[in-house]
Amino acid sequence: MDLSDVAAVLHARVPELGEQMALRIRAQVDAYKDESLTPFDSLRHSCEANVDLILNHLRGADAPAPDPSPSRETGRIRAEQGMPLADTLHAYRIGFAFLWSEILAEARTHPDVPDAELVSQSAEIWALFGLYAQTVATAHREATAELTSQRQARRSALAEALFTGVIADRTTLRDAARELGLPERGPYAVAAAVAEAPGEEPLTGIESALRQARLPSTWRLLPDQQIGLAALPSPAAEDTFLRVLKRARNARVGISPCFGSLRDTPQALRFARLALAGLRHTGPGVARFDDDPLAMVVAAAPAEAGHLVEVVLRPLLDLPAAERARLLETLEHWFATSGSAREAAGRLFVHPNTVRYRLRRIEELTGRSLSDPRAAAHIAVALQAVRTSGTGSSADPRDAAA
Repeated sequence: MDLSDVAAVLHARVPELGEQMALRIRAQVDAYKDESLTPFDSLRHSCEANVDLILNHLRGADAPAPDPSPSRETGRIRAEQGMPLADTLHAYRIGFAFLWSEILAEARTHPDVPDAELVSQSAEIWALFGLYAQTVATAHREATAELTSQRQARRSALAEALFTGVIADRTTLRDAARELGLPERGPYAVAAAVAEAPGEEPLTGIESALRQARLPSTWRLLPDQQIGLAALPSPAAEDTFLRVLKRARNARVGISPCFGSLRDTPQALRFARLALAGLRHTGPGVARFDDDPLAMVVAAAPAEAGHLVEVVLRPLLDLPAAERARLLETLEHWFATSGSAREAAGRLFVHPNTVRYRLRRIEELTGRSLSDPRAAAHIAVALQAVRTSGTGSSADPRDAAA
């Protein structure tokens, strides 16, 4: 009698051995104790298939060469069930050790089975374990990668549906929130950041960083922007959100006001983009919609703002570049200091009378008195439009209207 006969005897007990192996794995690997993760019938079926495969190989029957297909199927199924690869491989080691112990126990009942054959076959058994474990790992990784890709595609599609307003039904919104890991109710905020090149994330790792700060979020990368929706569940969450966004020092980011329903996500995205458009010049920065309402109004109506510039500031913008920049800077500091010529002079390092002279020059050019609140408001809005467009210094002033 040799080891093939021992394997033949054990083969008659495949269902029993498969169940015992499954019970041992469940007892020794915590992840397999969760019935909802891996049903016992699924585990037992996998164990029976592997017992049958190995015993047939040792018998030299039906499987002249090792067949890793059951291991490949096991790896795929465990990945779909969400079983970690480390736990899957641990279960394989336990299963092989159990089966080898059963082979040895059966061989001891047959004294004519040579010890030398057991030693040589032990090496083959563990070589089989290496082959099957590698097959399991490869199949598990491939299935996990595919599932991750599918999950990311679905999350991306759901996020796109929220941003575009395709999802409006309450039930569907609730399902989308659950899938995206967001709470069903706000407050939320939307952020939009400029992408310097298609496919380039201006806020690299933002979702992970927010997750570490206990702020769930979902993000979409567009050709020209990276847009995101974040939940702000606590009073301090908005400050945390801003702090995380500001870590991306080279990014230009606009943030919407907080809102309570996912149904309002498209409008919030528009506000975030307006806040982004209201950022001055081209440098990095983070702007909230509520921080500068006037800038938001100007950004929301660029054509109308350009026309206002033509009507209100055209004579000033037609001046030589140096004088134009000097008068616009004076005007900006005068508004920033609530109309104080003295404080504006301190910021500009000039005499207050110089500021007053420049203001009179502006009044002469525009035909509007800064002491008239209505006229001052017109000039303030036109100035904001000029600054938002980036003109007023060395650029061609006619670009403001464009």
